Amino acid sequence: MLTTRDVGARVVVRRVVGARDGRPLYSDVLGDLVEFAEAHVTVRDATGRLITVPRDEIAAAKPVPPRSATRREIVALERVAAAGWPAREAEQLGEWLLRAASDWTNRANSVLPLGDPGMPLPEALRQVHDWYAARGLAPRFAVPLPGFGDVDRELDARGWVVTHTVLVQAAELAAVRDAAERGAAERAGHSAAGHDAARRALPAPRLAARPDEDWLAVAVHRKGPMPDGAYDVLVGARDPVFAALRDESGDLLATGRGVVDDGWLGLSLMEVAPHARRRGLARHVVAALAEWAAERGAERAYLQVESNNEAAIGLYASLGFTTHHTYVNRAAPVHRP
Repeated sequence: MLTTRDVGARVVVRRVVGARDGRPLYSDVLGDLVEFAEAHVTVRDATGRLITVPRDEIAAAKPVPPRSATRREIVALERVAAAGWPAREAEQLGEWLLRAASDWTNRANSVLPLGDPGMPLPEALRQVHDWYAARGLAPRFAVPLPGFGDVDRELDARGWVVTHTVLVQAAELAAVRDAAERGAAERAGHSAAGHDAARRALPAPRLAARPDEDWLAVAVHRKGPMPDGAYDVLVGARDPVFAALRDESGDLLATGRGVVDDGWLGLSLMEVAPHARRRGLARHVVAALAEWAAERGAERAYLQVESNNEAAIGLYASLGFTTHHTYVNRAAPVHRP
């Protein structure tokens, strides 16, 4: 049977829908568990429809492995993510999106191929090279997989080199919020049942429309010095919010950035000061951003994390995130295509 910890997981619920010749008739509901209440459970199916099943109709229920995202779902989430981390300059080449932001972050300085460039591949690659050369940048691609394996194979055959593999992870927002609050409480030494009281005992993260200098120093230090275009990336999305968690003396302990678009909360720049780690502060920031996003109609959350960042992946798994799809960053070969 399911428990509250299964909220956000993919599940199958077998329900009784009637009887025939004295025997019960069953129907299965398959999808993501979004609510586990005393009297019912609610599941979001593959079409996005919410199905509520009364507990007294449930014959059996269990988690099942997550399904693979379809190409259409990958495109939809990649478009949301691109809007949530907008490049200073962007231009369409057919269904490819060319992005540039003073070479700050791969996401904002790479081609996002989400379909046909509208011309033969050799000509499209020449235009990519010319576009980035005009901005003093080396061309890069961020190729979503498995949806665009054909593009990846073509680039590989032409000598484009993989530099990073990134996991695009997703979760039901309600599950993230509950897991974040519960995890923050447990890290702070409280029981899971008392996580509301524990959350009140922690300092409340402050949410602001713009980051201050302290926030920038903590949140972006790993990404190197900020060029002119970097700030535009941070604030250029629609109504982003910047979370800052400080101690009683005002020292910044943890940061996070959130943006809501098309029902999704995008999380980024989750950082905790080295001396403040392993105290549940990242979870506390996530809980605040999840609450903020829910008030704005978000139902799901996404984030992007490099595949070799084991600590971050472990944290996000504890919050209910699973890999929706991946993408690879590919750098251009030394020679022209």
